[in-house]
Amino acid sequence: MGRGLGVIVGLIAALAASAAFAQTPPTSPFNDWSAVVVAGDWRSGDGRSTEAFDNARRDVAATLLALGFKPENMIQFSTRPDRYETPKPQRLTAQSMLDAVKSSTAKVKGGCLIYYTSHGNPTGVVLDVLGRPYVLSPGEMGLLVDEACADRPAIVIISACFSGVFVPYLQGPQRMVVTAARPDRSSFGCSTDDVYPFFDDCFLQSVGKTRSFPALPPAIQACVARKEADLGLGPPSEPQAFIGPDLRLMLSMMPFPKGVAGVRVP
Repeated sequence: MGRGLGVIVGLIAALAASAAFAQTPPTSPFNDWSAVVVAGDWRSGDGRSTEAFDNARRDVAATLLALGFKPENMIQFSTRPDRYETPKPQRLTAQSMLDAVKSSTAKVKGGCLIYYTSHGNPTGVVLDVLGRPYVLSPGEMGLLVDEACADRPAIVIISACFSGVFVPYLQGPQRMVVTAARPDRSSFGCSTDDVYPFFDDCFLQSVGKTRSFPALPPAIQACVARKEADLGLGPPSEPQAFIGPDLRLMLSMMPFPKGVAGVRVP
């Protein structure tokens, strides 16, 4: 994608996301849930600058709003927050993310959702702080969710290479965990030319084709598999999913609002 066209597409998407946040969320079972949406890095696979993670952060947040999450209960994080406006994300650090999850859950009585998109390796996901990349381990993420979400229902979605390593540390009776790849596989879509990582794009596409969170993982998995096959990429990333028995029953009775669709660049 040319630089000029990329800027125009990004501006259109940003305006669409801003319009979504200006609207009143629909009546939904998620009106009383908190959400934290994180773009954990700004680098492409070859180290250059990419908007893919922040595009995903912005449009996932707007899509969650369409599902009924309220703006006052939602916090976004970016590694380069000064580049973005309306709504302006906060600067990412491990402590700020923990504080945000705790403060947002303190305001609501429902569950909590964390969506994290970044690079990853077999030891965790990248968390960039002022240009210096750290690795947030599965154990650290597990402690964060345990401390911030406590006994509440929690949905944790991690879009990164090798993110399947997080599943054993996050699973529980009231937990839903979805990851972009198996523990031993890369995921795709973080080049300078990608609008979104593949998994994030498939999340945004699949929301409009499913009726509830438990129905999302199979739709995302099929979407990712098609994209990888169409481009001849391999080995396949094979996104993973775990839903605890207590939360599966609960979420099955919490349908998405009718007519909802993901907010995304075509």
